[in-house]
Amino acid sequence: MTATILVVDDEPDVEALVLQTFRRQIREGVFDFMFARDGLEALQSLELRPSIDLVVSDINMPRMDGLTLLAKLQQADDKKATVIVSAYGDMSNIRTAMNRGAFDFVTKPIDFADLEATIEKTLRHIEMLRETRHRQAEAERALASLSRFFSPALAKRLAAGTDGNGTEAHWRDVAAIFTDVTGFTSVVETVAPDVLGDMLNEYVGGMTEIVFAHEGTVAKVIGDAIQILFNAPGDQPDYATRAIVCAQDIDAWAEAFRARWRTKGVNFGATRIGVHAGPALVGNFGRSRFFDYTAYGDTTNTVARLEAANKFLGTRICVSAMVADAAVNFLGRPVGDLVLRGRSEPLRAYEPLPAESFKAEATAQYTEAFAKLEAGDAAAIPAFAALVGLHADDPLAGFHLRRLLNGAKGVRMLVE
Repeated sequence: MTATILVVDDEPDVEALVLQTFRRQIREGVFDFMFARDGLEALQSLELRPSIDLVVSDINMPRMDGLTLLAKLQQADDKKATVIVSAYGDMSNIRTAMNRGAFDFVTKPIDFADLEATIEKTLRHIEMLRETRHRQAEAERALASLSRFFSPALAKRLAAGTDGNGTEAHWRDVAAIFTDVTGFTSVVETVAPDVLGDMLNEYVGGMTEIVFAHEGTVAKVIGDAIQILFNAPGDQPDYATRAIVCAQDIDAWAEAFRARWRTKGVNFGATRIGVHAGPALVGNFGRSRFFDYTAYGDTTNTVARLEAANKFLGTRICVSAMVADAAVNFLGRPVGDLVLRGRSEPLRAYEPLPAESFKAEATAQYTEAFAKLEAGDAAAIPAFAALVGLHADDPLAGFHLRRLLNGAKGVRMLVE
């Protein structure tokens, strides 16, 4: 690659001497020289040809001297590396030049061997700077892309490459969360576009902040639906616990979000949440064209079915036994054995509860009623009826009572 060098000097014989001295490098395409007679002409040349790599400038020139030119060059966004030429012994000007950002200097009368060595050294420095800037720009682009998916700390580690091939596709155990908003299509059709944009940005942004607070990974955002992963790409031994706590925090935030927008006249639907754990194929499936870190497999299909089961059950959070059993000190109540769409085997599901709700008398009553239901005890009907009588706002208790009154038995149920 040819390096373009601008020589700024008002002495008439300098151009000829430079062209003669560097004729081999010019012929071989190593150097390409341009010439200017003073600082003003140099600035015009730089404006016309911003790709100039290096400026070699005398100090004493008419109209604009070398020190003023140097100051102008340092003020520009693209600071050109500059070598100053000064009379031998003029240390005052040389010191001023170095303080103003000159990379190096040579003295007059010019020793062209010294000038060649100085030029080559400066060009190596320029190349190193360009490579550093290129790496920095690539790292910034990577960080910007990764920050869409990962918490800030993890995104920085991945961008720096310290996690090795953590984003390459591979099978690993994960906990997955899938969320969706009820009735979102009607919201899209009835809310003004600018209001809808603000609302959706606030919703997705708030949900993402909660996920990142628990060091989860946002694998997909499709409109109002969000897929979240734990234990990917990095190891999180407590991933099941993190997923359940994150789901509960999302639920609390989403309910507060609904209430805020209801006061503005917008009926934003409830956020339904599914949580499951198991093996999945995770990694960046975008290759070099775009970054798409996500997960595939039965685990992600199941978590989406669990999210949808909330509509059938009347709940907002539905978690599988796999994730509940793996979590530390899980607090919740059994939902039943769900035969989800596309599956033949039932999956035990639970509704996680906050500590205060789990300790409440109503939860103990529900647990007793569910045990009767599971045992096939006819006393399950009055047990659930009594519970609904005391807590009419308990959708899950009401769901089981309706099933029993319609002739259903046991805790196994088909969820379409």
